[in-house]
Amino acid sequence: MINLLRVLAGVAAGVAVVFAMVIAVEIYSDKVHPLPPDSEHSMEVMCAHVAAYPPWVLATVVPMWGLTAFAGTWVAGIIGRFIPSVAVGLLVLVALGFNLSMLPYVTWFKVVMPVGALAGLVLGTMLGCGLRFSWKEHMA
Repeated sequence: MINLLRVLAGVAAGVAVVFAMVIAVEIYSDKVHPLPPDSEHSMEVMCAHVAAYPPWVLATVVPMWGLTAFAGTWVAGIIGRFIPSVAVGLLVLVALGFNLSMLPYVTWFKVVMPVGALAGLVLGTMLGCGLRFSWKEHMA
């Protein structure tokens, strides 16, 4: 029973961290590339807004999402170990996949974002769960 509670607490805490950090990234994005003041909030307006993102804004968001993925899986791993960390990682990848598929981002961004997120997920899971990888063992 205690293990189940740790798993649930790990997932809940990891998702809460991801949620808070995604909100922070969205606030940043709104500050550096705001929607026009009188724009309606429709899918067409949002698609036009995303298509007009300056490349430097997109480039700054990539490490932010990587850090978000890292933090969420790391917290989940610290609390509940491997299963919650992987569960949070999968949720991040699904959310990222929906975001990238629904909005007209430039191609390089659609390629780089999953790579950055995967790097954060793997590192967060490894460090949060205490997993170690030794190149010496695998290169001999």
